Amino acid sequence: MSTATQKLVVDIETIGEDFEKLDKTTQENLTRWIKKDSQSDEEYKHTLEEMKGGLGLSPLTGEIVAIGALDYHKNEGAVYYQAPGQKNPELKEEGVSFKQMSEEEMLRKFWELAAHYQVFITFNGRGFDMPFLMIRSAIKGVRPTKDLMRGRYLYQNNPEALHIDLYEQLSFYGATRRKGSLHLWTRAFGIESPKAAGVAGDDVGPLFKKKKFLDIARYNVRDLRATRDLYTKWEDYLSF
Repeated sequence: MSTATQKLVVDIETIGEDFEKLDKTTQENLTRWIKKDSQSDEEYKHTLEEMKGGLGLSPLTGEIVAIGALDYHKNEGAVYYQAPGQKNPELKEEGVSFKQMSEEEMLRKFWELAAHYQVFITFNGRGFDMPFLMIRSAIKGVRPTKDLMRGRYLYQNNPEALHIDLYEQLSFYGATRRKGSLHLWTRAFGIESPKAAGVAGDDVGPLFKKKKFLDIARYNVRDLRATRDLYTKWEDYLSF
């Protein structure tokens, strides 16, 4: 692949809605299967709490609070992030700009940027980031400029938007028994884990409630850098 090809590393952070504030019909829709499958009250309560904590995993019950985009060759980029109730000035750290926006503004800005790139690099982007981005865009009335779910297999080469999901590439499209998390892959390749600073994906919701919005944005940058470095390893030794 030519170094002239424009490559963008992408990662998002999401949170779920407050279950208690959902209408009764939606609550019933989300918990019906739990009531049916639980063998005891204790199991029901445990599974219910897990479900509440996972509302940010679906674009139907969650929203995007940060979108990170890093130019692979320049190793520079931006994180667009939500910070309700705050008016934060634009900040730049080590080549990455932090820009406060609403979710709709973030989506519009991302798709404007995406229009200038041909290759998109993610970790589990097909299973999470890209479907979430595209559905939330439609919900917010924003039309994506690229179809980032088209052509799962690299031999189906889509010159307009080649999406390289390292989660799929490193597991050979799920052929390996254990696919491994980003932390495990970075550890194996000697790359600094995005969790090295003590923040993980599960912390995003609590951090958002505490209004630690920049902490979320900085965690997003660590995800971007780790994904970028892991892509370099894949490209150097495993891409064909």
